[in-house]
Amino acid sequence: MLLGGDSILRDSYMRKLPKAVASAAQASLLRQQEELDRKAAELERKERELQSTVASLHVRENNWPPLPFWCPVKPCFYQDFSVEIPADYQRICKMLYYLWMLHSVTLFLNLLACLAWFLVDSSKGVDFGLSILWLIMFTPCAFLCWYRPIYKAFRSDNSFSFFVFFFIFFCQIVIYIIQLVGIPGLGDSGWIAALSTLKQDHLAVSIIMMVVAGFFTLCAVLSLFLLKRVHSLYRRTGASFQQAQEEFSQGIFSNRTFRSAASSAARGAFQGN
Repeated sequence: MLLGGDSILRDSYMRKLPKAVASAAQASLLRQQEELDRKAAELERKERELQSTVASLHVRENNWPPLPFWCPVKPCFYQDFSVEIPADYQRICKMLYYLWMLHSVTLFLNLLACLAWFLVDSSKGVDFGLSILWLIMFTPCAFLCWYRPIYKAFRSDNSFSFFVFFFIFFCQIVIYIIQLVGIPGLGDSGWIAALSTLKQDHLAVSIIMMVVAGFFTLCAVLSLFLLKRVHSLYRRTGASFQQAQEEFSQGIFSNRTFRSAASSAARGAFQGN
């Protein structure tokens, strides 16, 4: 009886042994597959980092603004829509660039209109002076404060740059509205200022100022249209304010100057204690 019981146990064990071996082999294969997947993901990540490093090391020569070779001042930025901007965003990015060019031309025409206004009315010297200031100040500020952020946003899909653009560009639209209204004394050839010269029998000056007021109106309308277009594109990317905060924090903490200043402040506080 004892031998019979041992035989039954041995047979049962032998039947279970292939199942255990198969289960162990399957578990081993799963572990190997997971390890291969992990290594593949790690290799892909390193490849992306390598590509990013190569791209950063490949320094492109600045080409904007386009200046003659003999000019002592060299271009400050690199700009190439076909190279840096994805195909889906190239058209809207170019439209914003053309808007900035229209913005600059409008400010220059505003200076000429205020000059004509000053020539027929010597009390308008303040308007002429402010028009010079607006041309000198708002032309580069618009390029740096809202055009370059949206260029960077489209180039690198940067949520923080999108938020900077939305805030600054909204302020720009408010300024356009003030300029097209043309309150006397603010250096803007808007509709009120143009109509006021018409009452003074300065028809030629009034026509010039109305043309400038029309340019300001065109800038405001185009800005509203482009703001809506950019916002719709931004919503399709699935970005959020939280993502913008994270990108801003990463940019701050990865900045070498900020890290050095923070380290110096920490060492100073430690020594002071």
